[in-house]
Amino acid sequence: MTEFPTIAAMADKVGELLGLTDWMEITQERIDQFADATGDHQWIHVDPERAASESPFKSTIAHGFLVLSLASKFCYEAYRVEKASMGINYGLNKIRFTAPVPVGSRLRGRITLKSFKALPQGGRIALDVVIELEGNERPACVAEFIAFLYN
Repeated sequence: MTEFPTIAAMADKVGELLGLTDWMEITQERIDQFADATGDHQWIHVDPERAASESPFKSTIAHGFLVLSLASKFCYEAYRVEKASMGINYGLNKIRFTAPVPVGSRLRGRITLKSFKALPQGGRIALDVVIELEGNERPACVAEFIAFLYN
């Protein structure tokens, strides 16, 4: 984890890796909870028996948006700004789901500071978020994550 005393201190780390998180397992329970929260109960995610027999993956797979939603968790684990009062998600760019995530897989985040712009109330950052899939050359998801940080 990279720790910054202030938001402005982030300017010196543009282009650098902020953190590589621990692995986390994607369980069927997590997939089912996400399906309940979003209303997306497509069988490829929530029906292990059908997925085993009909899916090319031979198991259920995590929703792409479930994988993407982990970006916030992984960012919290990758860096911390001591004197920031809050952060607000502004948006995401260039999102790609580059590999399926079968149940039981493990994911981790690789967070790099892509850009920093100082603002009167704090700063705007862009992060390259790569959600790695253990044992796979291709990541599960890549995205550019934009946020405002406030003093």
